[in-house]
Amino acid sequence: MTLGGCSVETVAPADVREDAKGEAPRPVDCRQAKCIALTFDAGPGKDTPRLLDILKEKQVPATFFLLGSKHVDRHPDVVRRIAAEGHEVANHTWTHRILTDIEPDEIREELTRTQEALQRLTGRKPTLMRPPQGRTDETVTEICRELGLSQVLWSVTAKDYATTDSALIRERTLDGAGKDGIILLHDIYDGTVPAVPGIVDELKERGFTFVTVPQLLAPARPEPGAVYRP
Repeated sequence: MTLGGCSVETVAPADVREDAKGEAPRPVDCRQAKCIALTFDAGPGKDTPRLLDILKEKQVPATFFLLGSKHVDRHPDVVRRIAAEGHEVANHTWTHRILTDIEPDEIREELTRTQEALQRLTGRKPTLMRPPQGRTDETVTEICRELGLSQVLWSVTAKDYATTDSALIRERTLDGAGKDGIILLHDIYDGTVPAVPGIVDELKERGFTFVTVPQLLAPARPEPGAVYRP
């Protein structure tokens, strides 16, 4: 496929699972279960603690692609809580610059600065990143490989950046949900967090099991530089 104007190969979670050896971690094996990954971009923000309450109540793990400037640096306790409650902490750059539009040193700084901040707060460096707007190319891929970061795209988004209508966000998400899907939402917009309980309840009704992105790939491990998209 073409991303950011360049041809970049993407990998489907089901394909890497098929090629992997060994057993998936318990209690979920996505080779057998109907798995889906809930992911949130560009936080943490004012509504993230409420989102964490919802996820805890409903026993749903998620993957958080966190933004450094004005988010990680303003909400360090929330970042620690995300990690402590078993969610996957991932990198969404420092200032949300479009990586395909900037120089290699600038790409490296956007990612490295966030890596270091998250390691200080959680004790580990992320292994996943999501490029802003999903735009990547061969240069971004090479730098991600160097930094030990896999790139994670998505299969469905509610475009919650363009609406505060929680019912519409719920409807769009559910319409696009499928096995091995990766849902993209933003916990920084007013309509999103109120939509999450309805999304979770309906998908559970449909037989989905919620997992983090690494669990979705297991027993394979995310490969640095690879671009994952269902």
